[in-house]
Amino acid sequence: MSQDPNQQPPKIEFPCEDYMVKVVRESDDAVHEFVLEVMRRHAPGLDEERIALRESRNGKFTSMTFFILATGEPQLQSLFEELKAHPAVHMVL
Repeated sequence: MSQDPNQQPPKIEFPCEDYMVKVVRESDDAVHEFVLEVMRRHAPGLDEERIALRESRNGKFTSMTFFILATGEPQLQSLFEELKAHPAVHMVL
């Protein structure tokens, strides 16, 4: 199956409910609290009951999956930049 090099990714229509953000971080309580604080600030009304945590096989990393109300590109860009700036956050998807 070949992919069209001119094909554009689908446009996200804002506001977008249940926009998924996944953060892969070191398994450390301080980093956990940092990620939560950033998510709460950038995504008011965050449903913390829906946060999914999954540890890596060796326990060194934890992935955190969030579902937020994405209000626009500026919100997502600042959220991703702030999370990626932390040295113990390894990936933000």
